[in-house]
Amino acid sequence: MGGMSAVSTPSKSDLRRPNGTPVRVLVVDDESTLAELVSMALRYEGWEVRSAGDGLGAVTAAREFRPDAVVLDVGLPDIDGLEVLRRMRAEAAELPVLFLTARDAVEDRIAGLTAGGDDYVTKPFSLEEVVLRLRGLMRRTGVTTADAGNELVVGDLVLDEDSHEVRRGGEQVALTATEFELLRFMMRNPKRVLSKAQILDRVWSYDFGGQANIVELYISYLRKKIDAGRAPMIHTMRGAGYVLKPAA
Repeated sequence: MGGMSAVSTPSKSDLRRPNGTPVRVLVVDDESTLAELVSMALRYEGWEVRSAGDGLGAVTAAREFRPDAVVLDVGLPDIDGLEVLRRMRAEAAELPVLFLTARDAVEDRIAGLTAGGDDYVTKPFSLEEVVLRLRGLMRRTGVTTADAGNELVVGDLVLDEDSHEVRRGGEQVALTATEFELLRFMMRNPKRVLSKAQILDRVWSYDFGGQANIVELYISYLRKKIDAGRAPMIHTMRGAGYVLKPAA
């Protein structure tokens, strides 16, 4: 897809370390393209990111970088992801981990991964989902502090990142999971024109390979729910993309 590179300016995240410095995340995956996509999405949150392509490199990186959370592929080429975790936890016992697993992973193994309060996403996943899961993990384990609440607010539109509730003008709006991720991405970038390629990269699965018309379709779904009977907030910029801004 490649539209991701156009969104490269980090935004200030509301999640920080207790000392006020940016959150640190280590991304571990032997698929270099995927690792770079995830890393770019996390840097866009304003977080500090380092990546590793194998288990031994990940253990070394964790020792030097001292991350607040790790995105860890279970199936690494040298040592198993669970062994990587064991070695990391020997030095940082409470380190939260978001596992990346294959679609055909055995369910009881997944249960074992998450027994300690960690989380997982199944490939293929959307980059926005990875960001959401990491934010939740770091809040739950107390490694970060939030400068603001967990609500995004644009005009009279409010999105709660924890409960997944959306309200406009005080009225609740029911959204599907994909509609929620699309709206969340737009609300984190108010008044900013987002291209179809950027939206595809952030909201749909990294190997989705879909066409831009899926973006048009979901924008139309959102409009019916967010803008119906109200002053519009979602606008089409012909030839450029879409922008969300407070109603005039």
